Amino acid sequence: MASLNVGNLGEYLREQRRTAQLSLRQLADAAGVSNPYLSQIERGLRKPSAEVLQQVAKALRISAETLYVRAGILDAERDRDEVETRAVILADPTLNERQKQVLLQIYESFRKENGFEIAPDAVQGTAQDPAQNISDTRPSPDTAVRSPRTADGSDADPQQTAG
Repeated sequence: MASLNVGNLGEYLREQRRTAQLSLRQLADAAGVSNPYLSQIERGLRKPSAEVLQQVAKALRISAETLYVRAGILDAERDRDEVETRAVILADPTLNERQKQVLLQIYESFRKENGFEIAPDAVQGTAQDPAQNISDTRPSPDTAVRSPRTADGSDADPQQTAG
């Protein structure tokens, strides 16, 4: 089999697996993929899907976005700053998982406020998606307190509702 051009994904995965002190078989079991398939990914013979990369990233406790960039799923130039920022937050050992997710949520809201949309592939469906991992009871800007409404959906008269 000829080697595919998937950047240095395979080498990076092997390095991360060894850093985590996992055997190929242990990582394959933890990620829910077959041992031979993971071996082929590490050798650059297979290009894994985003879903497989997400499972492997979760098993290695690393950023799925970093794997997406290395696999060519995300545009490295366009998304580099966002991915690096997210990766640094996720890798910080002094923060617990909830704190990391809150920071990511704040970061994403600031980017959106400044006109930089978060790349959908970088967020949706990943284990690091703050919307999936955090139950924040504070109202978001989209659910801010609004004026009361009448049954027909129009704004109620504040004088009448103050009662």
